[in-house]
Amino acid sequence: MTVIGFHASHEQLPPAELLRAVQRAEEAGFGAAMCSDHLAPWSVRQGESGHAWSWLGAALQATRLPIGVVTAPGQRYHPAVAAQAIATLESMFPGRFWAALGSGEALNEHVTADPFPPKPERDERLAQAVAAIRRLLAGEEVSTDGLVRMDRARIWSLPAVPPPLHAAAVSHETAREAASWADGLITVDQPRDVLRALLEAYRAAGGRGPVAVQVHLSWAPHEDEARAIAHEQWRTGLLPGPLVWELATPEDFDRRTADATVDEVARTIPVSADLGRHAHHLAELAELGFDRIFVHHVGTEQDRFIDAFGARVLPALGGPAATGDGR
Repeated sequence: MTVIGFHASHEQLPPAELLRAVQRAEEAGFGAAMCSDHLAPWSVRQGESGHAWSWLGAALQATRLPIGVVTAPGQRYHPAVAAQAIATLESMFPGRFWAALGSGEALNEHVTADPFPPKPERDERLAQAVAAIRRLLAGEEVSTDGLVRMDRARIWSLPAVPPPLHAAAVSHETAREAASWADGLITVDQPRDVLRALLEAYRAAGGRGPVAVQVHLSWAPHEDEARAIAHEQWRTGLLPGPLVWELATPEDFDRRTADATVDEVARTIPVSADLGRHAHHLAELAELGFDRIFVHHVGTEQDRFIDAFGARVLPALGGPAATGDGR
C-alpha cells in the first residue's frame, strides 16, 4: 500500500515550527516524512532556510517516522562530510533514515565561490560522489582525484547497515542514468505521461527499490485563499527546469516571477479547497505505481492542512494503515 508522507519545507518555516509540524503530521496519520536541504529559500517572501542535518536529528528523535532528505553532495557538502552525516543519523536511528542524492542547484551551491558546473559535469560529479560515499559507508579509507577529491577519508562511526541512497531525478534521462547506483528514486509531480516515462526508464535500466513522488499543492477552506497562498509562496513552478537549477539567489527567482498572475501559478500545482480533488490527485499517483507520496502544502500555515488531510484525505487513501515502511 502506498505510504503518504509529509514534506517539511525548510524554506518556509522556522526549524522549531517545522519540528512541531512533523510531530503533528505523525499524530494525524502521515506515515513518513522528508525534508528539503537548502541554504537559501526559493523566494525572499518565504524567508527561512534552516540547516537540514541539524533538524533531522531532532525530527527523528521527536517522532517514530522514517524520514529522509534530498541533498546534493559535491560542492557545498564535501562527500566525506555528507557520508559522515548519513552514517551518524543511521547509527542513531537504524532503519529510519534515507538520503536522496542529486546534482544540486546554484541557489545553494554558489556560496562556495567555485563555478557551478554545467549539467553533464554535475551529473558526473554526483556519480563520483555516490561511489565515494558508498565506499566510506562500507568502512573503507578513500582517496580520489577526479571531480571529487579525497585524501585518506574514513568514517569511524558506522551503522550496522548503510541506509538507502536514493536518486533525485526530474527527467527520464536522469532516472535511467541513476538506475545503476540508486536504491530507489524520488521525483516531483509532473504530467502523467512524463511520470510514466520516468518510471519506465528507471525500471527498464534495472532501477530497484521504491519510487516516490513529491507533490506540491495548495489547500485552504476557501478557493480564493488556496489560490492566494500558491501565488504568494510557490511561483517557482512557473520556471522551467534548467533555469531553476541555474538561478543563484532568491532575488533572482523573485525577479523572474514578479509578473506572475494567480491563474498562472494555479496551473502549475494542484490548488483547491476541495479535499476530494486532492485525494483523487494523490490516488492517481498511487495507481501510477508510486510507493510513497510526500505531500507539501505550500502555505506557511501547516496545522490546518495537516488536520484536514489527516481527517479527510488520508482515510480516502487507506488511512493510517497506509503507513508501512516509508524508507
